[in-house]
Amino acid sequence: MSPFRRAAVGFTALFLALLLLRLGALDALLGGSRSLPVAPGASASVRESWMNIFHNSRKIGYAHTRLEPHPGGSELLEQVWMRVTTMGMAQELRLQTRARLLADLSLGRLEFELASGPFRFRAEAEVAGDTLTVHTDTAGVRRRVELPLKRKPFLPAAVLYAMSPAQLKPGDRYTFDIFDPATLGQAAVQLEVVERETLQVMGAEQAAVRVSMGVRGMTQTAWIGEGGDVLRERGLLGMRLEKTDREDAVRGLGTIAGEDLAAAAAVTPDRAIPDAAGRERLRVRLGGPGAERVPVKGGRQTVADGVLTVDRERLDDLPPAAGLGTLEQAYLKPEALIQSDHERIRAQARAILGSVSATAAPLEAARLLVDWVHRSIEKRPVLSLPDALSTLEHRMGDCNEHAVLLAALARAAGIPARVEAGVVYLRGRFYYHAWNLLYVGRWVTADATFGQLPADVTHLRLVTGSAQQQLDLLGVMGNLTIEVVE
Repeated sequence: MSPFRRAAVGFTALFLALLLLRLGALDALLGGSRSLPVAPGASASVRESWMNIFHNSRKIGYAHTRLEPHPGGSELLEQVWMRVTTMGMAQELRLQTRARLLADLSLGRLEFELASGPFRFRAEAEVAGDTLTVHTDTAGVRRRVELPLKRKPFLPAAVLYAMSPAQLKPGDRYTFDIFDPATLGQAAVQLEVVERETLQVMGAEQAAVRVSMGVRGMTQTAWIGEGGDVLRERGLLGMRLEKTDREDAVRGLGTIAGEDLAAAAAVTPDRAIPDAAGRERLRVRLGGPGAERVPVKGGRQTVADGVLTVDRERLDDLPPAAGLGTLEQAYLKPEALIQSDHERIRAQARAILGSVSATAAPLEAARLLVDWVHRSIEKRPVLSLPDALSTLEHRMGDCNEHAVLLAALARAAGIPARVEAGVVYLRGRFYYHAWNLLYVGRWVTADATFGQLPADVTHLRLVTGSAQQQLDLLGVMGNLTIEVVE
């Protein structure tokens, strides 16, 4: 197995970029501050669309959307199939969204499923008043989450079908909230009507309106035809969709695979970093569009005169065990994908620690947990949402699975734990990656993928938090530059 594959560098942000192309800025709009122009009777007839999905010049899958009338509203079905290469491995990814829409095309109920290899993620959602109740299903365990809604929720696969391009004027701007069933998160989207263009679509010229959408610093573009069909979509890292027919969409599905996405997103610094894992300090300068918005200050990372300095943490001067503050207590609680309260997780934590008390000897307990996850989880890319229970069940995953499992085991043992994400230096390039912060008297970095406590100084934190927070990486991905100062 190659060092690249053994490292199992991160894929969550890249995976979310794929989801956003279909489920984010284009496919999860919530009602906004200004109403979009909607064609009268848009939901009164069956609407169907097939699109090829490309990464740069290579086809990697398709998307199929169908909207049809139903008593009291409409039913929406969207299916996505992709064959994606990351870390040298090609894998299939399947997504399905089935929704019941009300007469005004707002969301009533939703069923969402994501499948890749042995991993499955399911979510069911229902709107009642100003609350969206979501039930998730991972590793056979159901959880309930209630999300407050400021406005009626809309799935934009339906909204885009219903829009009237004739009423979209260049210069018009709209603001929306988005809800993504995959990340159970909401964020603001800014949409701007750019201009009218003529496209070549399926061998014929078609008039279209180009719209630009910004979410979390990332920009996506869509072209909407005169009939309301989406003709083309363009997103991050060379990802795009093109309108086609069913026969062409499903052609060649068993053999297609694009270039390696993890490698495509990696950042090559201006010079090599010798003895990267053994360094006590690293100083770099981050650049590129969006880099100024990345919250890199805090913990072992400091910034002065535009230079980011990362210092290796000392473990020989940790304060004695003491009571936990409000922040630390918050990171003992379970989350939808960090199921630290589940008995399987708690039992595994007890088995790993044996007689070691996380309260009396937090550093020793943390070392045992990091070492167990490092040794026990096979390092291979996973095209799914990382969750602790599924990782424990299947004993495989990339850095994201390592990070959520370590977080769950640590919290179950009484050690506050957080997830961090950013880039790490490997074989001459910085790859997107995820690791942890563990509270062992103070917050210390830990990387179960590499078996490091603390993590080496080439781990450059760009965001802290779960999959929802990792969406912030999309604002710099593909644009980030790194200059090595020291």
